[in-house]
Amino acid sequence: MLGVVHGAAGPTSGAAAHTGPSVELVECGRFPNGPRTDEHGALRWDVRALWRGILDGLRAARDLARERGVEIRGIGVDAWAVDHAFLDDAGDLVADPFCYRDARTDHVADDVYRHVPFADHYAVNGLQHLQFTTEFQLVAGVSTGVGGEEWARARHLLLVPDLIAYRLTGRRVAEVTNASTTGLLDARSRTWSGELLDRLGAEYPGLAGLRDRLPGLVEPGTVVGHLVPEVREATGLGEVPVLAVASHDTASAVAATPLGAAGAYVSSGTWSLVGLELPAPVLTEASRAANFTNELGLDGTVRYLRNVMGLWVLDECVRAWAQDDGAPVDLPGLLAAAAAEPGGRCLVDVDGGEFLAPGDMPRRVSDAVARLGVDLPTDGPAARPALVRVVLDSLAASSARAVSNASALAGVVVDTVHVVGGGSRNELLCRLTAEATGLPVVAGPVEATALGNVLVQARAVGVLSGDLTALRDVVRASTHLRRYDPEPLHP
Repeated sequence: MLGVVHGAAGPTSGAAAHTGPSVELVECGRFPNGPRTDEHGALRWDVRALWRGILDGLRAARDLARERGVEIRGIGVDAWAVDHAFLDDAGDLVADPFCYRDARTDHVADDVYRHVPFADHYAVNGLQHLQFTTEFQLVAGVSTGVGGEEWARARHLLLVPDLIAYRLTGRRVAEVTNASTTGLLDARSRTWSGELLDRLGAEYPGLAGLRDRLPGLVEPGTVVGHLVPEVREATGLGEVPVLAVASHDTASAVAATPLGAAGAYVSSGTWSLVGLELPAPVLTEASRAANFTNELGLDGTVRYLRNVMGLWVLDECVRAWAQDDGAPVDLPGLLAAAAAEPGGRCLVDVDGGEFLAPGDMPRRVSDAVARLGVDLPTDGPAARPALVRVVLDSLAASSARAVSNASALAGVVVDTVHVVGGGSRNELLCRLTAEATGLPVVAGPVEATALGNVLVQARAVGVLSGDLTALRDVVRASTHLRRYDPEPLHP
């Protein structure tokens, strides 16, 4: 994605100035990305395919920038959380990173909590329980043997966006918003937790050298380095700086959410990240019992949120139906039909573990409905709108619970829910979320992650200035926002 800043002090695109700065996002290219199954049946990310797509995207950005007469002032990398790669002594990739959906972490957290209780973890890292947190993936490698050989060869650990930044610049760092998802960071000090690292090393001797494998931490806006010669040659770009942004994609999305003082957010994509932006973590026992997480955000903020299932369930249903039909599913038509279905017939627990893995999602949702004793049509295309309505009703209810709980636990009275990301385009989901929360929903921006990434870069190089409030004013000037009031949906 190429971000062009209009109407700001400093270099601009050359377009007509606006009354205030705004950002135009121009898509340069997309490439598929998904886990693959290796020869041992493990789910991994294909780093070589990712790298090819990134180089293609940089070349496309170069061409588009030249066409529009703008200068590329920076490159920022954001990606998903918790997954990581190992580098050997030479700085080469040991193996493709495991995907967090791989089953090797099943039951690992239970073993860790027997040695270092969940309450002790939460008092330091403030993270909700998720079975695939980086910490548990590392323990799986040394205790189950799955990936243990790779750990033995590892001299450096890099999270996925930091791995890409390393390949671009040759410098190894850990950006704090993504590092805060590992389970190894102190949520108060925004530094690696010596306490947790020491206790893990004592309980799992194979991890005793973990501290030495972790890179130094940097905050968003830091210059990581400049493009190395081989990347400059491959892309035709010059010594462009690579900037640490809020590299956890949700952190970038929240940075670009036009929040007010009492706004909650739903970063809606494969997952829904639902919560509040706070000045400090909430580390109470009630917060831990509710399984809320304290991840770090831009400018010293905390993203107080809960991971709830997102559009993954719907996307997997659509993928399965497309395979059945041998043709793409008409998703807008399917959503329109779902809107006409009776609502509230049942709510399934979309956060249940049975919905985590890929494969045959319609059957799993139908089975969950059947366990509730609800009679829905189950066969053929005519059954699909009813199933989609159940999924979206359930997603909206899950988000509403998370908003309500976050409000109570943090002592913040919420007056608006902001839905950003791909889910903000799903009108039915936004309407159902407004109905379920009883609060107005403001939808947009769709490309919140890319916009947050660009805003941090633009501020770092001096094209934009100001605090988070000022950056969000730029978001409002750059985005068409849509409001949904909490009106009952009929029928």
